[in-house]
Amino acid sequence: MKVAIIGTGYVGLVSGTCFAETGNSVTCVDINEKKVEMLRNGKTPIYEPGLDVLLERNIKEKRISFTTSLEEGVKDAQVIFLALPTPPGKDGEADLQYVLDVADKLGDIVTTYKVVVNKSTVPVGTAEKVAAALGKKLDKELYDVVSNPEFLREGVAVDDFLKPDRVVIGTSSEKARKIMEELYQPFVRQGNPIYFMDERSSEMTKYAANSYLAMRISFMNEMANLCERAGANVDMVRVGMGSDSRIGKRFLFPGVGYGGSCFPKDVQALARTARQLGYEYKLIETTMNVNQLQKTKLGIKIKNTFGNDLTGRKFAIWGLAFKPETDDIREAPALELINELTEAGAQVDVFDPEAMPNVKEIMGDKITYSEDEYTPLNSADALIIVTEWNEFRNPDFSRIKESLKQPFIFDGRNVFTLEKMKENGFYYESIGRNTVNEELKEKLTVLS
Repeated sequence: MKVAIIGTGYVGLVSGTCFAETGNSVTCVDINEKKVEMLRNGKTPIYEPGLDVLLERNIKEKRISFTTSLEEGVKDAQVIFLALPTPPGKDGEADLQYVLDVADKLGDIVTTYKVVVNKSTVPVGTAEKVAAALGKKLDKELYDVVSNPEFLREGVAVDDFLKPDRVVIGTSSEKARKIMEELYQPFVRQGNPIYFMDERSSEMTKYAANSYLAMRISFMNEMANLCERAGANVDMVRVGMGSDSRIGKRFLFPGVGYGGSCFPKDVQALARTARQLGYEYKLIETTMNVNQLQKTKLGIKIKNTFGNDLTGRKFAIWGLAFKPETDDIREAPALELINELTEAGAQVDVFDPEAMPNVKEIMGDKITYSEDEYTPLNSADALIIVTEWNEFRNPDFSRIKESLKQPFIFDGRNVFTLEKMKENGFYYESIGRNTVNEELKEKLTVLS
């Protein structure tokens, strides 16, 4: 099948590459000439495990190509995916200008029947707006508009696309339904379902799923805060909860708040939709508030230990991306923590396996960037862990202790066990668990 992908951001590039991997002829369109040239050379502008291998293979097999011309990209396509940015405005409402602008331009180009698919996360009713934009210039027989939300997890997006838990497709057209079913059939050969529904329900499904998962995270962060006060261990509570089949084990890990491109934006958009409809969605409003407060948790712990004035202090930070296996720093808790520390006068030295170039574009020389995880530790007052990359899980504790000015670790992701920290003689604060070796706080180096 001939497929066009409009937009080569995270969703568009993963989708286009995976469609090509199953034998489709895919043309990706983007207005950024530099990015298109990079992609033509097989280089991905994002870090996503496995994507570079698939991209290189499908370029070699001539199943995927890239262009800056919308007309060239869609002229032979049976299906056109709109994978365009929908950034939130100040009031939380998703900005549809890019989606509707492309829909308007398609009206000047399309001459044969096309299925136009909203792949971007968009508010309820967007399929109707896209259809209206197309209908200003095209006869109804020339297009159908479909909602097909993505459920990709950054870091495992290729696997998620190739082996989805489910595929959700919103359409009222039998013709479009058959085409979409044929396109997705190779991905569900093991029996995972394709759910067909109306367009509005499909659009709402994406927001509902992400908002529910975000709510679980915020619930566990609140539970972790309560565990600290009660002297309980949130890790034990999580295991006890997760073993209940009605609850399940996933998205119950406490930390310093969720980030990324999906959860913050989608929760905000769902809250906005509710308000527009005159409904106060209290659980979602609270989820957002809890998450924002949780991002301040590490900063509070550090200042409670070292004082509000951090002038002369140096802190080493491991992890900048909002989660492991991605270079995405959108809404990343590390950014807020860095701002808080530097505004209080601290020097900050950071390491992240993938995200440092993206952070440097924002923060420049405000902080120091190191090529490995141990360099930032030299003469630092404490190590702070913000992203749980696997390479941080079994470090050289002796080297950490020798490098730090004092053996202090603040762990925002509960990477280490309390037993290991006690055994190695670290002052250790984490999320929802007791502080280890608290007596070391009395020996803290005091700056004159």
